[in-house]
Amino acid sequence: MTRFIALSIISVFSLMTAHAEVRLPRIYSDGMVVQRDRPLSLRGYANPGEEITVKVIKGNKTTIKADAEGHWTASLPALKTGRTYTIEVGDKTISNVAVGDVLLCSGQSNMELPVNRVTDMFAEEIASYKNADIRHFVVPKEFDFATERDDVSPTTWKSVDDDAMNFSALAYFTAKALHEKTGLPVGIINASWGGTPVESWISETALSSFPRAINEKRIYSDDSYRDNIKRLEGENYSRWNAAMWSGDPGLHAEIKWYAPEFDDSSWAQTDLISGTFTDGTVTGDDLHNTWRGTDRWSNDGLNPVNGSHWLRKNVELPASMAGKPGVIRLGCIVDADSVYVNGTFVGTTGYQYPPRIYNIPAGVLHEGTNNVTVRVISQNGNPHFVAEKPYKIIVGNESVSLEGKWRYHLGAQMPQGPGMEFYCYKPSVLYNAMISPVIDYPVAGTVWYQGESNVGRRNEYGALLKTMISNWRKASGDTEMPFYIVELADFLHPSDTGGRKAWAEMRRVQAEVAEETPNATLIRNSDLGEWNDIHPLDKKTLGRRVADAIMK
Repeated sequence: MTRFIALSIISVFSLMTAHAEVRLPRIYSDGMVVQRDRPLSLRGYANPGEEITVKVIKGNKTTIKADAEGHWTASLPALKTGRTYTIEVGDKTISNVAVGDVLLCSGQSNMELPVNRVTDMFAEEIASYKNADIRHFVVPKEFDFATERDDVSPTTWKSVDDDAMNFSALAYFTAKALHEKTGLPVGIINASWGGTPVESWISETALSSFPRAINEKRIYSDDSYRDNIKRLEGENYSRWNAAMWSGDPGLHAEIKWYAPEFDDSSWAQTDLISGTFTDGTVTGDDLHNTWRGTDRWSNDGLNPVNGSHWLRKNVELPASMAGKPGVIRLGCIVDADSVYVNGTFVGTTGYQYPPRIYNIPAGVLHEGTNNVTVRVISQNGNPHFVAEKPYKIIVGNESVSLEGKWRYHLGAQMPQGPGMEFYCYKPSVLYNAMISPVIDYPVAGTVWYQGESNVGRRNEYGALLKTMISNWRKASGDTEMPFYIVELADFLHPSDTGGRKAWAEMRRVQAEVAEETPNATLIRNSDLGEWNDIHPLDKKTLGRRVADAIMK
């Protein structure tokens, strides 16, 4: 009897392994958009030698066999444009498959920038727009030093109706404009990561003629070495922050410096935006006594003052705003901040770029004098509030400005914050984890918005970008895949002549690559820039320009 049971178990196990569950890369999943006028191409995994049937419901089917490593690929005739299909792959079903145009959208933060960051300009349009035929597949942000992956971590296709605020803003407006022109579904494969240089997106093989990049990757290729760096960084930041917290009198005074009843009358007075001191007769050991001849709280006359900085302002609010929930807007701040309204903590941001938009709970605001306190943390560079941004309290349709004079006091002066390695910036690591798994998915073209992180090495950018384009085309099997290269937007204050010259030179390099590379197009963007924001809001005009170029 025991022998019979054992044999039965072995038999069942043999049947299970002979017909193992077919596995598909995650991009081949419900809601996907496939490129029109191209054969339907799929790939996946099964047992070595196993036969897999791929069938389009009310359409064609084919049977293929997995190779010795369990990999298989299947190709069927192109699906009819504009229709929606169900596809069966072995025991798997892929539903709601749309046929239209697919774009691979990649680059750094201006490609990654989500729709929720451009609502200042397009809130009503975004809120009113619904379209289940515009969908995106966001490749998870991961890096890999060792392997060109064939799949990504769990993620799914989502439509504008389900996920509008998380779409890349540029991809969103490009897709919307394309749909208006064609009436067809649009699929976006979004593989982007803020701050990353072009060499992160190129395979190691393709980078063979760039020894600096190859050797940089080699330095960090050992897992334990990278882990040790991160452990030390964590300790460094922990100790830096602990020292700043311990040395900040604003957090340890009997009456905290963010309390509305705190007396700040002895503090210096400064203009929030310009940083100019308009009075500031201070006594005792206040650091400002050593600053004669300087007019900014952010520096000591020669070098930045890093650490914590406290700014307070009393503002008068009418009875119509009292008790109601509101919003406080504090532009953008370099580097980090914590904000209090009438002693209530309302929000914090850990780095300089996001707009400061914090909700004020009901019951916090009252008629008459209200206090706003901002604790700014500067780790490196000059701390400041970015000019020509909104600074106000908003309740309904009413607003009160927060610009002008604020009281200022240094909290804890610190050395520069500890450095940090960003492994996602290293050569090839994003190609391995984010491009390799999706590069063979047929697309109408690639939209590339990147370059800000390479301005300092713009002399080599042209060669690197040409290498990347060739690399992606070869890996995709589409040697003529169109590339749409988005020109860097105008940036930096007119007085920063050196910085502006560098950015202009970078734009010339981008234009040269587009001109010298077949099937590459430069998308004009310099006129849409904002001098005080590396992430300009008008992604709609830019998206329309990309769509126009695609339709030519």
